[in-house]
Amino acid sequence: MNALTENLRAAPVASASVPLSKGRLSPFDWFFLPARLATRQLFFERARLFSAIAGVMFAAVLVFMQLGFRAALFDSATRLYAAMEAELFLMNPLTMASFRPEQVPRIRAPQALALPEVAQAVPVYLTQASWRNPETGAKRAIQLIGFDVEAGAMRFPGLDKISDALRQVDAVGFDVRSRPEFGDIAKKLADHGPFEVQIGNRMMRLVGLVEIGPSFGADGNLVMSEVNFRRVVRGRDPSNVDLIAIRLVPGADIQASKERLKALLPGDVMVLTQPELVAHERHYWENATAIGFIFGFGSIMGLIVGMVIVYQILFSDIANHLREYATLKAIGYSNFYLARVVMASALILAVLGFVPGFLASIWMYEFVGAATFLPLGMTLDRAVTVFLMIFGMCAVAGLLAMRKLRDANPADMFS
Repeated sequence: MNALTENLRAAPVASASVPLSKGRLSPFDWFFLPARLATRQLFFERARLFSAIAGVMFAAVLVFMQLGFRAALFDSATRLYAAMEAELFLMNPLTMASFRPEQVPRIRAPQALALPEVAQAVPVYLTQASWRNPETGAKRAIQLIGFDVEAGAMRFPGLDKISDALRQVDAVGFDVRSRPEFGDIAKKLADHGPFEVQIGNRMMRLVGLVEIGPSFGADGNLVMSEVNFRRVVRGRDPSNVDLIAIRLVPGADIQASKERLKALLPGDVMVLTQPELVAHERHYWENATAIGFIFGFGSIMGLIVGMVIVYQILFSDIANHLREYATLKAIGYSNFYLARVVMASALILAVLGFVPGFLASIWMYEFVGAATFLPLGMTLDRAVTVFLMIFGMCAVAGLLAMRKLRDANPADMFS
């Protein structure tokens, strides 16, 4: 049985019980009848169908990975600020990113305490130093985070368990989610208990683990008291800090407190809420670097490649069945009906390609996340967004392929 016989058999059967008049078709039949014909056409040639599904799947996986990497970039870059337990922050207006902070006069912390709604003003120190791997001796840059461990301005998982130990001289906590190049610190700590590590030119005692996670600016993190921070980072002016976390009394109005602090303090600091601080960090990576643009451009390229593949499949399908389309026109089917057949084919391809692409992306998120320690994970809004993008891609390909329907003229085909 050839494609002509199959398609002509499908068309009359689909329309036998429903008149061709568009005004009398139910919304369901308006879509179901052309979708039934489109399904038979697609599944008639399985090799071409699988090629189209592979193309759509490739586009879906590529877009999922690009958007996943982009989201992981922003989530990892802002994780440090998001883990701070404070309502307001004082930061130097020249600071662009957390891994490259400009300093703030420490005196701004006690000045902020002049407001009755300010409960605490906690200085935070941020810098990078060299870490010597205790197993191999290799050196690697690591982020140091110094703060008053008794103030409760941080909520890193595991911090409560080691907060007392961090008050000891030369005590540090290691981020267990740091990259493996820093060494298997968790195993060594479990086997031998607290041990000495070299940070910069100073030997420190590693007393416990916290969970923060790497970012594009730092591959690993160490937490310590501000006193121990100054012991490691010598030569730094103790009158300057990198960030000041402001904790308000319960029930205080955050926006009103922000405005009062702005009026109270000089212009060498800017006052930010926590969402604004996170947005400031995100803005740097999204606009001040090429990374955000690259991931967005990669998503567009994936959609273009998938659209070209789907267009070629639909165009060749129409070309190969041009006589069948002309026959349908000859027996009374309109161009609008045939256009719905093509668009139904595009929708079917979008669904058939998206589902395996979605499942493959979930597996790749887990695999790549475990290898890179980035917060890669599937979200509902991303899945919906990518499906709409894939459907739009297939719809555009269908609209482009429909131009070939103009050649389906019964008088020309059978003259």
